[in-house]
Amino acid sequence: MGHPNRPTRVSRRADVARQARTTVLLCAAMLPTMTACGSSGPAAVSPAPTTISATMPPSTAATPTVDPFAGLPLIDHTDWTEAIDGPRLLVYPTPAGRQTTFPGTDERAWQEVLAQAPDADTPGMRDQFICHWTWARLVEPDKPSWNLEPWRPAVGYQATVEARCNPGGPER
Repeated sequence: MGHPNRPTRVSRRADVARQARTTVLLCAAMLPTMTACGSSGPAAVSPAPTTISATMPPSTAATPTVDPFAGLPLIDHTDWTEAIDGPRLLVYPTPAGRQTTFPGTDERAWQEVLAQAPDADTPGMRDQFICHWTWARLVEPDKPSWNLEPWRPAVGYQATVEARCNPGGPER
């Protein structure tokens, strides 16, 4: 037992474990309320106010030092469709795109999207994609496609995350 007037030292391992538990709890708390990222139905529970830091992506594992999916495509295909609000780009990630956590793969995947759908090259669409890449893969890992809409306002990445990847209103 330590001295009552001295601060307790926390080991680095305990600090990392606490951060991992916090991330898992945050994600678990968001699962029933997450209607963004292209969910087709309303949430089962009213959304609780949540603040997500767009500067620190979720991570429960150490960052890999070697890209296990180097050379593999991250995006399988894209399809433009027409929805009630206007055009929508459906982005279908590959299994590698769903699993990779290697730094920089978000930009590599975005370049693959642009190679398949050059019309997607707008700030708002990029923010929606990065939001899906960072958060939707965690919250809804098996969602068939990520839906990006060019009619949504370009509000910046942080506001896009706060809007659960759908700035300007929910997906219909």
